Amino acid sequence: MSESLSLAEAKAHLSQLVSRVARQHDRVTVTVHGRPSAVLLSLDDLEALEETIAILSDDAAVRQLTTSDAELARGEGTSKQDLAEAMRRRRAES
Repeated sequence: MSESLSLAEAKAHLSQLVSRVARQHDRVTVTVHGRPSAVLLSLDDLEALEETIAILSDDAAVRQLTTSDAELARGEGTSKQDLAEAMRRRRAES
């Protein structure tokens, strides 16, 4: 959910807005003179966006994601159950 508030409204309710965006992952657009000027979002959401940008900026990572998507579309890959079993065996061997 995204909401737009004037700077005066945002200042008047900043504590509640910060709590809400952190808890509910909302975004609040702050306007100045009716124009969008800033966005209030949770730290988790910002970090996720920055991580996404970093991954999409890495050509090798994008190629690997594309390859993995194609493998999954062809029915290749490891099931969740097989992966869990492999992890269990690996821990048992350690």
